[in-house]
Amino acid sequence: MLAIEMVADVIPPVNTSDTIQKVIDRMAEFRVRHLPIVNEEQFLGLIAEDDFIAETNSQTQIGSLALSLVNPFVLEDQHIYDVIRIFAALKLTVVPVLDAKGAYLGLITINALTENFAQLTSAERPGGIIVLEIDNKNNSLAHMAQIVESDNAQVLSSYVSTFPDSTKLEVTLKVNKQDISAILATFMRYEYTIKATFNHSGDNDNSRERYDSLMNYLNL
Repeated sequence: MLAIEMVADVIPPVNTSDTIQKVIDRMAEFRVRHLPIVNEEQFLGLIAEDDFIAETNSQTQIGSLALSLVNPFVLEDQHIYDVIRIFAALKLTVVPVLDAKGAYLGLITINALTENFAQLTSAERPGGIIVLEIDNKNNSLAHMAQIVESDNAQVLSSYVSTFPDSTKLEVTLKVNKQDISAILATFMRYEYTIKATFNHSGDNDNSRERYDSLMNYLNL
């Protein structure tokens, strides 16, 4: 998923001749703490609440203010992971998107990012979640996918977490089955360490009970 696919046009940018009061009103209207400054198509920077909080005259034009953020933006063909990195590193509520020539195309809101990331990870689709702890040298996503597919299921999404000063990895798999007991049994047969499981099947879900029963059976 690319940055241009997440651009929202609902929040218009401000320009250098706009007043602090206009920026305050627009931030309040759209519930953001940052706004892009654009003159015609030229992106000039991102104004934050902290940039004008000490200014007593609300009619001051924002073009006269010093901006604390150094032109944070992404290009239209950058991946969603790059967008997430900038959001997280700078604690932004919007990220401007530019084309290859530096022209402003629009912005990505934190809400749009959340919705698109949920789609990317299949978070909205029902299914089971399996968290495995594995050694770095045994990190074969292909083998994990084969285990899931052996129970006529599919991996909808996956991600790997690393830990400082550790050779262990944590692999999270989202599968398209709610009853994952057979998949768990196969992982255990191949001596995978199951760190946690989650199941999206509603209020009457008894997957935890089924999993505990399975563990008791395998320990006999």
